Amino acid sequence: MSKCIQGLSLGVLCLVLVSTISGALSHEGSVALSHEGVGRKQNVTYDGRSLIIDGRRELFFSGSIHYPRSTPDMWPDLIAKAKEGGINVISTYVFWNAHEPVEGKFNFKGRYNLVKFIKLIQKQGLYVILRIGPFIEAEWNHGGFPYWLREKPGIIFRTDNQPFKYYMKRYAKMIVNMMNKNELFAPQGGPIILTQIENEYNNVQQVFKERGADYVQWAGNMALKLNTGVPWIMCKQKDAPGAVINTCNGRNCGDTFTGPNSPNKPSLWTENWTAQYRVLGDPPSQRPAEDLAFAVARWFSKHGTLVNYYMYHGGTNFGRTTSSFVTTRYYDEAPLDEYGLVREPKWGHLRDLHRALKLSRKALLWGTHSNYSLGHQLEARVYQNSEKNVCSAFLANNNTREAATIYFQNVPYYLPPRSISILPDCKTVVFNTKKVNAQHNARTFHHVKDFSKGMRWKMFKDSIPNTEDTPVQNSLLLEHYNATKDTTDFLWYTTNIDVGSNDLPLLNSIKPILQVASWGHAVHGFVNDLYVGSSHGDHVQSPFSLNKPITLKPGKNKISLLSMTTGFPNSGGYMEHKIAGVSKVLIQGLMTGTQDLINNIWGHQVGLLGEKLEVYNPRSSKKVKWVDAKGHDHEPLIWYKQ
Repeated sequence: MSKCIQGLSLGVLCLVLVSTISGALSHEGSVALSHEGVGRKQNVTYDGRSLIIDGRRELFFSGSIHYPRSTPDMWPDLIAKAKEGGINVISTYVFWNAHEPVEGKFNFKGRYNLVKFIKLIQKQGLYVILRIGPFIEAEWNHGGFPYWLREKPGIIFRTDNQPFKYYMKRYAKMIVNMMNKNELFAPQGGPIILTQIENEYNNVQQVFKERGADYVQWAGNMALKLNTGVPWIMCKQKDAPGAVINTCNGRNCGDTFTGPNSPNKPSLWTENWTAQYRVLGDPPSQRPAEDLAFAVARWFSKHGTLVNYYMYHGGTNFGRTTSSFVTTRYYDEAPLDEYGLVREPKWGHLRDLHRALKLSRKALLWGTHSNYSLGHQLEARVYQNSEKNVCSAFLANNNTREAATIYFQNVPYYLPPRSISILPDCKTVVFNTKKVNAQHNARTFHHVKDFSKGMRWKMFKDSIPNTEDTPVQNSLLLEHYNATKDTTDFLWYTTNIDVGSNDLPLLNSIKPILQVASWGHAVHGFVNDLYVGSSHGDHVQSPFSLNKPITLKPGKNKISLLSMTTGFPNSGGYMEHKIAGVSKVLIQGLMTGTQDLINNIWGHQVGLLGEKLEVYNPRSSKKVKWVDAKGHDHEPLIWYKQ
């Protein structure tokens, strides 16, 4: 029958729409593995409209949950809460440096038990996107690359470089073989429906010029030859080769994605950022539930069929796994917070959105799309299929400040500012992105015990090494990463200088200045084993400097510097050349002028004594002599225990 769409100021636009769809609101469609389907072999293909599972088109709502950023006992609950929130796919990276910290020695236990994690996902009837990388970025130490890879002769990461390609292929093949052995790909009866090679390479490709373009083609074609049986993707990679699907990352892919690089590939959104990871010093990151819902509704109204929330649960960067300056708390503002608790209204509002989109599934996947302007920044996007007797509409107000009332099929609809209303039957509004019906909650913390009162603390004082006792001594300041080889955050630099009585300032009130330049993240300074001060860089500015007045004595003086890092860089071109550590040391204000210590004999010690003794380990700590900490408040280099 003939129906009309009327805008506020454009008069009437007429088009032919189908009649009301009987029972449309009750049909959500099955977009996850049923319990009966767990273990059933499924063929995964795609076309220009969507991924196709055993000949069936689907809408996919994916959530990123990284297995190393939570504990194994948390995994079942995280997966269950994601499923309850309307998620039917779990996406995860694979973390090379966690699994192969030493070349040829693998770790797939505990938090790194990838196979167990995937099987738990399958057990709850969800699919998996496996982002193999092996470069993952992910605010993860070294972008996932193991340190030993840096030391391979002639290697240059992520370009048309034979050593790098050899190790990358070897690792990717090992992961694929592991998945095959455990029958985890969909054609084997497993849950994995997509695999990813590389990660956001467009961000650095131009740095490597033609070698970058050649590398993209090699990486994609190498992946296609691996035996997965499921499609491969490359995110943010416009020139993804052959059958590899290029996908979008960002906050508003409905507007920023230029589209697949082939009409035979579907539109997939592999990272919809639910907040923002935080670096040290950052305030809490916020992204309203309404903004997230608007972006997702817009994506699906513009031919999108898969969205992945990055992160759905961020979790914790345990130990030394985080990248430079990134906090241990990761995406705490995601729908599931750091502890796996539901964060409302974000979790509930997205759950309601997923339900509304599932009601529109048939029209979205089999309907013909039409777009109609209803006035300035007002539009209707309609999907209909007369053969299947379905019609769904998305009514959008893109104005960020003003609400509007529009007429669609001669019926008025109120649209709040920057909102989309979803009408699964082209008549009934079941969801508006701006109208939040989910409950709100707040997380509070309660002190279980105050450790600062009424408790006797024990202490162990770490030692400052002497130059002559250090294992490495030379006239060069060693580069931090190369010296520590990612085994610790700490590197000692120590040297001795002789100062004559005539070298010191005549007035006691005037003191020489210790000036240190560093490419590390922080440094503590000591003179004659006394603490003189600290300084640090930040996520934006590097290098940084330490400038502190010091007290010197006639004769021999000991200068000690403790260089520290908070993770390796996780991105950028030529990552194998990234450096850290002390680069320059001067003493200014001496009567003889500025003294440059860079050519002194420097001793180097990797790590702290407390680390070597494992004082943090309950068993090992018993072998250490602990003393009463009373009276030692605020002293440097102290380990405390209760």
